[in-house]
Amino acid sequence: MTSAKVEKGPEEPPAAAADTTSAEGYQRALGARQIQMIAIGGAIGTGLFLGAGKAIAKAGPSLVLAYAIAGLVIFFIMRALGELLMYRPVAGSFSEYAREFVGPFAGFVTGWTYWLFWVVTGITEVTAAAQYMTFWFDIPQWVSALIFTVILYGVNLISVKLFGELEFWFSMVKVTAIVGMILICAGILTLGFSDAGDTASVTHLWADGGFFPHGIKGTLMTLQIVMFAFLAVELVGVTAGESKDPKTVLPKAINTVPWRIAVFYIGALVMILSVVPWTEFSPDVSPFVEAFQKMGLGLGAGIVNFVVLTAALSSCNSGMYSTGRMLRDLALNGQGPKVFTRLTRSGTPLVGTTVSAALMLVGVWINYQWPGDAFTYVVSFATISGMWAWIMILVSQLRYRRLADRGVLPQSSFRAPGAPYTSVFALAFLGLVIVMMGIDKDARISLYCAPLWALILGVSYLVLKARNPANKAFTGR
Repeated sequence: MTSAKVEKGPEEPPAAAADTTSAEGYQRALGARQIQMIAIGGAIGTGLFLGAGKAIAKAGPSLVLAYAIAGLVIFFIMRALGELLMYRPVAGSFSEYAREFVGPFAGFVTGWTYWLFWVVTGITEVTAAAQYMTFWFDIPQWVSALIFTVILYGVNLISVKLFGELEFWFSMVKVTAIVGMILICAGILTLGFSDAGDTASVTHLWADGGFFPHGIKGTLMTLQIVMFAFLAVELVGVTAGESKDPKTVLPKAINTVPWRIAVFYIGALVMILSVVPWTEFSPDVSPFVEAFQKMGLGLGAGIVNFVVLTAALSSCNSGMYSTGRMLRDLALNGQGPKVFTRLTRSGTPLVGTTVSAALMLVGVWINYQWPGDAFTYVVSFATISGMWAWIMILVSQLRYRRLADRGVLPQSSFRAPGAPYTSVFALAFLGLVIVMMGIDKDARISLYCAPLWALILGVSYLVLKARNPANKAFTGR
């Protein structure tokens, strides 16, 4: 039993309501269809649509290889998460597992860092959305950022069922658009229509300076952008407490990771880099929008810009959803203000969501001060904070597997294949990404901020522990 259950006490739902209400008090209103599309849509966002432009400029066609290797690592991480989720599906999954298998302080750091990750990611997504608006309108980025933040906050005051339905359709738009774009590019390559028809060829993948035009180092320097693109795939873990049938739905969602990456990342990039040479893309413009413009399909460029705008807003919407849940998990365990435990009648953690949305307004100020560099700044910081959750997932899974193999804990029904070796490999890869971020002057700012954040968390933990010395959240199991 978690400390969250202990503190719920009299609010614990009756056994008859177990099918509709989770142990944390949430409504189990997310169905299989919604969870699947949230999982698919979580992998399609700003990192792919906007960040890929900067990555193409640094790595050229070899970016495809970077996405393929990173995608394999992501699959290892998701299977490790799946093993933990089937052992014990809880809403505050990452911090709960870190708290149980690494220690109370690890759970505290993971919960607050994942919350910070989504706040920063929300700023990133609203920044991207503001940039997309300039495609149609000549308005300051900060104005668009402010409007979008306020609208999405309003959307998150609805029930989780309606949130799931909105995310379903957001994801459907993204999936349909990418599949359609791949088919159009395939048609150009085979039939030769559009302005790019005469020059389109798969030889662009190696003819314009080679597959590694900037060498292996250029490819490695894109790793932080590549990993940022995959951030949010773990969001399915946060939905565990609100899924109707987590032990059936979540494994199916996790097992879709390989084909998602193969189609939406590798397939899409291979197609646009074959139709348009990589040297013709601008690092500050979405390569998908620019590809349609260079094909002479102006209407298509406008449609794609609408799709990537939808993708950014969808990701920000998911961020507001997860931040409220993570703050509530921390509060239930005595590692955050009790006010965050309050739920509305529809099961929404209103206070946590409100505080997170207010902090996302920092993105408005960033867009006002540095409209040209805002995306780079927030991407680097979001990447390092998001990767901490992945690291804790892997470490927790390694320790859980060791205890399960010894018979101390029950075996998971969804064991990660190749573990512990795949988990160790994934940890080593994440270490490489952090090293490359230290080398990249644009990404290095996040490594400067990380020690400051660690100091804030360390002091806060000691203060809370001194006030609540007997709390299980600070003494361990």
